[in-house]
Order: sequence, then structure tokens, then C-alpha cells
Amino acid sequence: MTEQKKLLRALAGETLDTPPVWMMRQAGRYLPEYKATRAQAGDFLSLCYNSDLAAEVTLQPIRRYGFDAAIMFADILLVPQALGADVWFVTGEGPRLSTITTADQAAALKPADAIHDKLAPIYETLRILRRELPSETTLIGFAGAPWTVATYMIAGRGTPDQAPAHALKNTDRATFEAVLDRITDATIQYLLMQIEAGAEVVKLFDSWAGSLKGDDFNKYALEPTRKIIAALKAKHPNIPVIAFPREAGPAYAEFAKAVGADCLALDTKVDLKWAADVLQKDGCVQGNLDPKLMVEGGDRLISETKRIVKALSGGPHIFNLGHGITPDADPENVHVMLEAIRG
Repeated sequence: MTEQKKLLRALAGETLDTPPVWMMRQAGRYLPEYKATRAQAGDFLSLCYNSDLAAEVTLQPIRRYGFDAAIMFADILLVPQALGADVWFVTGEGPRLSTITTADQAAALKPADAIHDKLAPIYETLRILRRELPSETTLIGFAGAPWTVATYMIAGRGTPDQAPAHALKNTDRATFEAVLDRITDATIQYLLMQIEAGAEVVKLFDSWAGSLKGDDFNKYALEPTRKIIAALKAKHPNIPVIAFPREAGPAYAEFAKAVGADCLALDTKVDLKWAADVLQKDGCVQGNLDPKLMVEGGDRLISETKRIVKALSGGPHIFNLGHGITPDADPENVHVMLEAIRG
């Protein structure tokens, strides 16, 4: 059955007549059924840790749209929480964390192998999904890449330019690297357990990779990702890994090969002719419709969707957005997109 799943075929390097499709954040705030389930859970973190409800919101877009993959419902900040950081969400503003900015605070983080008790409900969500998903639907697990997770842990929140993390990196590199190393080791543990619980693919989201430049990009975006993928492949060589170094620009060119990823997820700024000529030579690419078109809809949504499918039709391609779907997206526009892809 696994061999027949379209997403796995694309990840294995097969060029398909119609690309498999899923969306980043496909289970989320743009869906009325998600809002109802979140209200039932009480708050966002309670929803993440309630295995039955997290599985339910993961399944909702599969029932509604028939995507080729389901990505488990969770959040990249569960790893910092499992390491001992305080994490909470402020309605309308997003996540907040206790900051990690000193050597003592970094040293006080829990060992990487101590995260599993806290994250056990996430593994149970995956086990439920393996039972409940349609046989043709691939199950994706995920984690935040270490640099992106570190930016939140150091700043205590999301920031527009990741300035607090850059400042710590530049003024106390030993502490910064201690935080990054602990996240890297914990991420390996987390993803290995996701695979054992049923994830057929895992994805690493480095949403803020683009703010690292030059040697810092290689050290703190590329190298931790390479280390994580090497550890996963050592135990599970047949599990595909999707890497997403968002806004890496020209650094996209060698990234998949350098880190050992099976697929490279493209942000909205990546030129598709360049992607077809340069990136698809090394394997599968994923992307990269602008999420704003899921709000706008209309003819431009249809034409852009068809343009992307055509531009990347010469090699293995997974259709997706260039970043996550936003809460103001129209659920009907997802049907429009799928019709443009599948006919």
C-alpha cells in the first residue's frame, strides 16, 4: 500500500502526471470545524496535548479536501516546553516563552532524552492517525529546525528580524551554541519517536533560516539540519525528510544535497525556472503558491496554480504553498486550487 501513495512516490523521485498536494497549516484556523474543536479543547496547548482532538483536527482537512498527506497537528514550540521552558499562547498575539539567554539557563534545560514524557500525547496522536487515515494518505510528522526554535526561546516570542537571537549569537556564542545543540539533540529524539509512532515522512521547518547569512547560515541552519537528518537516516534510511530553509535564497541551490534531504520545500520567492533547472536535478521539490491567493481567490489563484504545476512538471514535485495558509483564507478557495491541480 505504501508504494501506491502518491506523496511517497514523488519523494522517491518519481515524476507524476498530477503532483500530490497538501498545505502547510492545512489543519487550522481557516476551517470552521477546527475552531469548534479548539473551543472544545479550551486553548491551543490543550488541543495539542489532547491526542483524540489533535487527531480530529488533523483529519478534518482530509475529509473536506482529500489531500494526499496529513501533517499531524502540533506546534514547533512543544520541544522548548519539553526541555523545560515555560510556553503559553496569548490570544491574538501568539506564543510567549520564558527566555533562555544565559549560560546557567541553557545548562538548566532538560537532557534531550528527557522530553518524551511531556511529548507522549503527540506520539499517541500519530498512532491514532495511522489507524484512522485513508490508506492512500501519507502521514507527515514535523519539528522546527534548531535555529528557528532557538529564536523563540531566546526572544521569548516571535520577532520580525530575530534580533535577540542574533545578538546572543554575536555576544555570547558559547551560550547560543549550547542552546542550539540542546535543541538539535532533542529534535533528533522527537523525530525518531514520531517515526516509531507512525510518521511516514518528517519535515523540518526552518522558518527564519533566511535571516542567517554566509558562514552563520552554514553553521546554524545547514549543519544542525544535516546532523538531524543523518541521525534519522542512520536508524530509518527509508523515511523521507522534507527540509524547508525558508527565504534561503541562493543557498537553496546546494541545501538538499548538503543536508541529505529527500525534498526541498520552496518559499514564495523562489523562481520556478531556476528551481526546475537547478533544484529538481537533485530530487523532489515542494511548493510554492503564495498563501495570499487563498484569500484572494478568483482567476489569479487558478492561473498561478496551473503555472506552478506546469513549471515543475519536468521532475518530482509536491504541490504546496510557499508558507502556511492564513486564518483569513476562504475554505472554498482550497477547492478551487485542487480543481486547478487535478482537473
